[in-house]
Amino acid sequence: MTDDLLGRHRCVLPDWLALYYEEPIEITHGEGRHVWDSDGNRYLDFFGGILTTMTAHALPEVTKAVSDQAGRIVHSSTLYLNRQMVELAERIAQLSGIPDARVFFTTSGTEANDTALLLATAYRRSNTVLAMRNSYHGRSFGSVGVTGNRGWSPTSLSPLQTHYVHGGVRTRGPFAALDDYDFVAACVDDLKDVLGHIRPPAALIAEPIQGVGGFTSPPDGLYAAFREVLHERGVLWISDEVQTGWGRIGEHFWGWQAHSRSGPPDMLTFAKGIGNGMSIGGVVARAEIMNCLDANSISTFGGTQITMAAGLANLTYLLEHDLQGNARRVGGMLIERLRAAAAQVPAVREVRGRGLMIGIELTKPGTDEADPAAASAVLEAARAGGLLIGKGGGHDTSVLRIAPPLSLNVAEAGEGAAILERALRSTM
Repeated sequence: MTDDLLGRHRCVLPDWLALYYEEPIEITHGEGRHVWDSDGNRYLDFFGGILTTMTAHALPEVTKAVSDQAGRIVHSSTLYLNRQMVELAERIAQLSGIPDARVFFTTSGTEANDTALLLATAYRRSNTVLAMRNSYHGRSFGSVGVTGNRGWSPTSLSPLQTHYVHGGVRTRGPFAALDDYDFVAACVDDLKDVLGHIRPPAALIAEPIQGVGGFTSPPDGLYAAFREVLHERGVLWISDEVQTGWGRIGEHFWGWQAHSRSGPPDMLTFAKGIGNGMSIGGVVARAEIMNCLDANSISTFGGTQITMAAGLANLTYLLEHDLQGNARRVGGMLIERLRAAAAQVPAVREVRGRGLMIGIELTKPGTDEADPAAASAVLEAARAGGLLIGKGGGHDTSVLRIAPPLSLNVAEAGEGAAILERALRSTM
């Protein structure tokens, strides 16, 4: 990338709009699991535009659907019948597992979570919300108000009264030393204690696997145990599936299914991967919840024809090619390869994840102190080796985030693991 483009970026865009790398790169095109920069360098992509390129770059089925639709009509708004929107909503409603489901489309995960909060607070007539520590739900005023990650909370002002409970991070915090059974029991006791001190909340919003927080997750069944407590009090459960949905975690199509003892959530939110790079988000909720609003509401660009065409083509490809199964198989191999490599690197505190959603947490050797400088160094070294990854985490951004397109094959997984292993060894 030329210095001129970087200078222009800095002149007209916000300082807080972060760029990766000491020398930022411009991605010009991609194909499959690879992308190229403006200098002609080729990279294996293990981050997929922050988990948005779910199936593959330049997937022919999606690009053809977008091109064909663009030649007919791009947008008409939700004020008119939209066949593509209805067809995608039908498929998502059926896949969601939520009975009598209704679907509302937005343009992003942030807007989807904001909509879910609007529905929950209107339905329950309460602006009190429960959320998880270390969580991230978006950058709007409402979603920031339920984000429990200091690095992504630019203001403490909020239209909501939010109370944070334990459980999203298994290996840190006051319950980390407990076994899984006692960990869940302690988190449930904490939830009950919080509920005893606050006004009746509208909902609990939770990511089954915390994305920006560093791909952390509780033991299976935690949210089912929470749901039993909440259901007794009429409190809704919103499962934020923006990063975990569509089979990325391999074992399940949705993250909530690892906590399914009490059935599906009252609402789930989705975005990112369904559009394979096109801007699609949305909410699925039981009809009585979705229909509770007593005022007009539309989404000008939510459900627009061109994004719905992309979503339909992408979802069809994902299901017909069993990319969930591929994520389980290839992701399982990848995580074991990374664990074996990390065992020789003292700075790696933990390798965790499911399917093709993997986190490597780095700390200063011999301590639990986060090491964001090490994470940045590995990010740079991986890029120099031809691999793009991400970073995140609730403890000063010291977790490497690995989330390739779900069509990743065994050879590419091995290639990426080898590059990452060299990057870890060279910087530690």
